[in-house]
Amino acid sequence: MALIPATILTGFLGSGKTTLLKRVLTEAHGQRIAVIENEFGAENIDNEILVADTEEQIVQMSNGCVCCTIREDLRSTLSLLAAKRRKGLLAFDRVIIETTGLADPGPVAQTFFMDDEIAESYLLDAIVTLVDAKHAPQQLDERQEARRQVGFADQIFISKADLVTPEALDALIHRLKHMNPRAPIEPVHFGQVPLSKVLDLRGFNLNAKLEIDPDFLQADGHAHDHEHDDHRHCDHEHGHCAHEHGHGHGHGKHHHRDDDVQSFVWRSQRPFDPHKLEDFLGAVVQVWGPKLLRYKGVLYMQGTDRKVIFQGVHQLMGSDLGPVWKPGETRESKMVFIGIDLPRDILVQGLEQSLA
Repeated sequence: MALIPATILTGFLGSGKTTLLKRVLTEAHGQRIAVIENEFGAENIDNEILVADTEEQIVQMSNGCVCCTIREDLRSTLSLLAAKRRKGLLAFDRVIIETTGLADPGPVAQTFFMDDEIAESYLLDAIVTLVDAKHAPQQLDERQEARRQVGFADQIFISKADLVTPEALDALIHRLKHMNPRAPIEPVHFGQVPLSKVLDLRGFNLNAKLEIDPDFLQADGHAHDHEHDDHRHCDHEHGHCAHEHGHGHGHGKHHHRDDDVQSFVWRSQRPFDPHKLEDFLGAVVQVWGPKLLRYKGVLYMQGTDRKVIFQGVHQLMGSDLGPVWKPGETRESKMVFIGIDLPRDILVQGLEQSLA
């Protein structure tokens, strides 16, 4: 049987997750979706859509969707749903997991890789994060969970954008891009999001394109609030640059505190020595794994004419051979790391020492 795609929906309290989910559940999209809800939130879906029957953990809905609240851990709930589907007791095509507003999506994502039984039934598609435009600046300042949700995201939707000024929205988008340059960011109105932007994003697919916001790479365009800019190291002889962002970002008007969730992009046109790189990355995830939220790259490796695609979540890292480098295509490695208080100098030094 084909694997069941799973989407993790996260966002701080009041960011509009429930509104978006209601829309997904009630729309006639022809897909049968199982929704798994962590039932700690004050606003459970079932209050409004479902007839709450406390005995029954799983409720079938009229449009073929299934709703399920977690009374045990996520693993056993996923396992139960997959078993019922195999036996023909439940029909659904995909799963959406709504985390509570205070949840860190990391352990939820790891469930899909660390547990063999779950990995044999499900395919993690993407983490979708909702951000409330009005309250996000304060939430991002005060709550690490909110910053981590942004760092983990494959797609970010900004809700309540109509409640803030265009300047405030621009500042928020700018800030989010520096925390996570690989997730598209889009303001949405009342949870009205095309389902194609929520489902089948292939955020965890190794061969999915490494999307990095192009503006993010043009570090020169950003003024820093620091007296001198020591966050950009270029070695033109070897053709690689490292940028770090998250420091008084630009335009002279964003004076929020430095976010501990930051991202940095590293590029080089020299090939990697596969053994050196494997040893270095292995050591990095052993030591800093808990602080590395997401990392991803397209690598130029010695000894193969194909791109090597790699990505990871916390300590879990995987790589795969990608397509062949095209004739005339610039062979270069591009990597993005998103994490908490990233040890940038150590990463840059280690990556440089792993070059052939």
